[in-house]
Amino acid sequence: MYNEEEALPALVGRLRPVLDGLGVPYELVAVDDGSADRTAELLAAFRLGWPELRVIGLRRNSGHQAALTAGLDRAVGAYVVSLDADLQDPPEKIPEMLALARGEGLDIVYGIRADRASDSEFKRWTAGLYYRLVRRLAGPSVPAQAGDFRLLSRAVVDALKELPDQQRVYRLLVPWLGFPSGQVTYERAPRTAGSSEYPLGRMIRLAVDSITGFSAAPLRLATWLGGIAFVVCIGLMGYTLTAHALERTVPGWTSLFIGVLFIGAVQLICVGMLGEYVARIYTVVQNRPSYFVRHDTAHGDTHGDTHGTARDRADPSRVAPRHSPW
Repeated sequence: MYNEEEALPALVGRLRPVLDGLGVPYELVAVDDGSADRTAELLAAFRLGWPELRVIGLRRNSGHQAALTAGLDRAVGAYVVSLDADLQDPPEKIPEMLALARGEGLDIVYGIRADRASDSEFKRWTAGLYYRLVRRLAGPSVPAQAGDFRLLSRAVVDALKELPDQQRVYRLLVPWLGFPSGQVTYERAPRTAGSSEYPLGRMIRLAVDSITGFSAAPLRLATWLGGIAFVVCIGLMGYTLTAHALERTVPGWTSLFIGVLFIGAVQLICVGMLGEYVARIYTVVQNRPSYFVRHDTAHGDTHGDTHGTARDRADPSRVAPRHSPW
């Protein structure tokens, strides 16, 4: 959650009855992604009357996927459900997810948005384009219209913690693991309060991370563009030689100008694509943690914690020494 002080009362009002009604021990791991409002203060107040509530505060705003990583790294249950605080994904579906996982022996249960009427037309169009693109690049194992509302077994969480990826996109990473999975559908609701913290810029960044993190297709596209540019240049060369033979060189200025523009555009596109991959290599080489924990109420952490690297995620000694079947 990030700056969700307006949504928190409604979230607690709907989520606690669902979790209390499961009939199993549980903990609720609330990751405060460096909120600048009263989110941390309200979480501390709710925790006084809700012992199962565990609060992890990050030192700065690290981003949606990094905050999700922090929660998965420290959650200790046999099953883990990820849920945003805006209540667009209904917590009432959690019992159905758990029953499906237990009944059919599944390790993953996706929440599928069967109806997105609450989203704007532009959001629905861009979301549809994103899922078509990633399914084409990463494979049909990626469920269409599945966000970050999902149930994972302990085996899946442990497998995710062992992966070395720095810039994680869980909606692609989780299907890539290949664990047995199922689905529950729901109608996506409007935000319960506040405004979206996922603007167009972040959605574009998510799409870029998804494409460059799971496919080399952009590099192959650069090769194809280079081949097309070569063919066009051969055609323009033939046209230029013909115009010169016919002593009509002045009219060739237009084709020359277009050719220069075309080749320049292709070169810039190719360099940009290469830059994206070089940037990912640079991030991996740096091996910087994707988040820093300011505090964790489960065991009184009050200092920074570089728990965001693959090495730290795989180290069980850095996980809270508590165990829960949920």
